[in-house]
Amino acid sequence: MLGVRQPEVYGADTLEDVVESTRRTAAEFGLTVRALQTNHEGEMIDAVHAARGEIGGIVINPGGWTHTSVALADALVVPEVPVVEVHISNVHAREPFRQHSYISPIAAGVIVGCGTAGYEFAVRRIAALMGL
Repeated sequence: MLGVRQPEVYGADTLEDVVESTRRTAAEFGLTVRALQTNHEGEMIDAVHAARGEIGGIVINPGGWTHTSVALADALVVPEVPVVEVHISNVHAREPFRQHSYISPIAAGVIVGCGTAGYEFAVRRIAALMGL
């Protein structure tokens, strides 16, 4: 729902805009982007597990799962690659339940409140952690 849901909080960029932007940034480092958006937690966990041995890093905006999913946090350690957690809004300035993350403790970096540019920052950080 990016670009539609609460544009005053999340901005007007669509998911397609964000994917294109991250692809351009990744290309600067010779990297490619595999994008996945799903509303099904099990599908996300399966995709993370399947990525083991195939990827160099994970940029993830876990949305509501940030605050609820121990299972996703457990899955994100399986690929054994750097993970950067991204939140478009500053979750620390929002409702108290949004201020807890199960993902942050296993992440190599956390980017909050930078709008959709946070995804580009995350790709750059992953590239740096990969030594590129």
